This record gives sequence, structure tokens and C-alpha cells, in this order.
Amino acid sequence: QVQLIESGGGLVQAGGSLRLSCADSGRTFSGYTMGWFRQAPGKEREFVAAITRSGGSTRYADFVKGRFTISRDNAKNTVYLQMSSLKPEDTAVYYCARKYGSGSDSTSNYDYWGQGTQVTVSS
Repeated sequence: QVQLIESGGGLVQAGGSLRLSCADSGRTFSGYTMGWFRQAPGKEREFVAAITRSGGSTRYADFVKGRFTISRDNAKNTVYLQMSSLKPEDTAVYYCARKYGSGSDSTSNYDYWGQGTQVTVSS
């Protein structure tokens, strides 16, 4: 069974960095594209970044390009999100998720989700 567990969130000052991790307890991690999403209070969950099965291709939302980097280690069943130059508007709960299809990065194309980790950026 797939279980995604995020870690690494916390409180950081604007301009700082954090690295989020998401560990998959299942046996099929390397067979799926993985993504990161975030949800701020009162807002819908939004796509942040995704990485293909081998890690050979990545995609980013425009608002994080150049600041965030997604990576994965299939030997450790873990996907990472390195966040730099953080802004107060990056404050949100960050979720990792497994993509089951080949469509867009809509939340409806992701089937397993972690519980989320809070990232708070102070000004």
C-alpha cells in the first residue's frame, strides 16, 4: 500500500531556504511521476512541481521557477523539494502526491497524497 509521508516544513524568514522530503512506503515509487502541491488558508490546492519516474524531466509552476527544485532518489523512495528565496506568499501546507495518469498536473490526476507539512515564511 502506498503511504506518503512529508517532512521538513517549518518557520523560516523571507529569503531563507527549506528542503521538504516525501518518503513512499510502497514498492512502486519508481514507476510514477511525483508532484508537490500547496494550499494556503482560504485558497485552492495548487500545483508546485513535478518530476517524472526517472527524474529526467521536471515541471514547475511559474511562481516558483528559479527558486524551487524538485528531485528524487528512487533507491530511497523519496522525492524532495528544495525551496530557496522563500517569500511570505509561499506560506502554505505543502503536499506530495503520486500521479497515476499522463494528463495535466491537475489534482484530479494524482491519486495518493501525503498528510502535508506546514511551511511558514515570515517577513
